[in-house]
Amino acid sequence: MTQETPKGDRIAKVLARAGVASRREAERMIEAGRVTVNGRKIQSPALNVTAEDKITVDGKPLSEPEPERLWLYHKPTGLVTSHKDEQGRKTIFDELPETLPRVMTVGRLDLNSEGLLLLTNDGGLKRQLELPSTGWLRKYRVRVNGRPTDGTFDPLRKGIVIEGEKFQPMQVTLDRQQGANAWLTVGIREGRNREIRRAMEAVGMGVNRLIRVSYGPFQLGNLKSGEVEEIRRRVMRDQLGLDGATPPETRRKPERKRRNPNAPKPGPTSRAKPTKRK
Repeated sequence: MTQETPKGDRIAKVLARAGVASRREAERMIEAGRVTVNGRKIQSPALNVTAEDKITVDGKPLSEPEPERLWLYHKPTGLVTSHKDEQGRKTIFDELPETLPRVMTVGRLDLNSEGLLLLTNDGGLKRQLELPSTGWLRKYRVRVNGRPTDGTFDPLRKGIVIEGEKFQPMQVTLDRQQGANAWLTVGIREGRNREIRRAMEAVGMGVNRLIRVSYGPFQLGNLKSGEVEEIRRRVMRDQLGLDGATPPETRRKPERKRRNPNAPKPGPTSRAKPTKRK
């Protein structure tokens, strides 16, 4: 006799969808005894829940899931992409605007890298955008020390193995020489740890500046260092196919129409300012 599939969704997925944490973080919260379902503390994420179940986190009722939201953030150098740092260094969450809700990062940028970092309030969307199967191209402006030729980067274009780890072929364009440094445009689809820096070292180039300028269809554009800008719902729907994914009763009001390109530029209040968290 076939066993029926339990109704509802896994508890960690529900917590992530409500913006509490990513799925993995939610599983750790469950194992730490911070989550209750219908008044009973649970310690395993192997549980399906429905809208009828009463869920609390740290004694507080789980709020209704908000619509998926996505922001562009221009990460400065010198900040760690995590909520806490064991070495006591500043993180991006120390510097994000106080007006933002609780957000999670889509992937990471290391301490000395800068540029585009996507932020979201939705754990499911975070997971979707990070999946290798998404295959989105991530482009970087890279400055290396030395005088390379175009042929220097042929091994990277073909795919290289570093310490037994195979890197997928990269898109590498030699843009210009600037004194003792050269500027490159690099495109990757995997986003392994320190992938570009390690790959450049393998062909004898040391990276001294790395700026992510795009993540799939989302562009850094003219966003200044430390600034945050929300992506319009219509753009999310077009790029991510989110139409219908959010219950109509929880959707926000439609965004205003795009400003006339010939109209005066908006004032300084049109973007969230990088007010430090206290």
